[in-house]
Amino acid sequence: MAAEAGSATKPAKDRGRWWRGFTGSLAAGLTVLAVGVLVVGLVCLFTGAPGPGAASLVGHPLAAVLALAAQRVADRRVGLPAAGGGVAVVLFAAATAAVFWLG
Repeated sequence: MAAEAGSATKPAKDRGRWWRGFTGSLAAGLTVLAVGVLVVGLVCLFTGAPGPGAASLVGHPLAAVLALAAQRVADRRVGLPAAGGGVAVVLFAAATAAVFWLG
């Protein structure tokens, strides 16, 4: 009987797992991108080469921090707050791509 009760609740948890995995990947990707932009900025600072501008050096880490905070909400809550946190992560990633990479 315990196995039946456990299997009845499992689909409810699996339903949002792919979404949290997707948004978690986006948040982690933004974090890696922010670290990469900062490293390139430091290399360009020391070599005298032109590098990313101030907006990029501030915007990428800011977007990563906001996405990680939203992902934390998505991971720790259920229902509408969790979905909202995931949507926020997607919006932060899309805004970062649109502002800094697409033109």
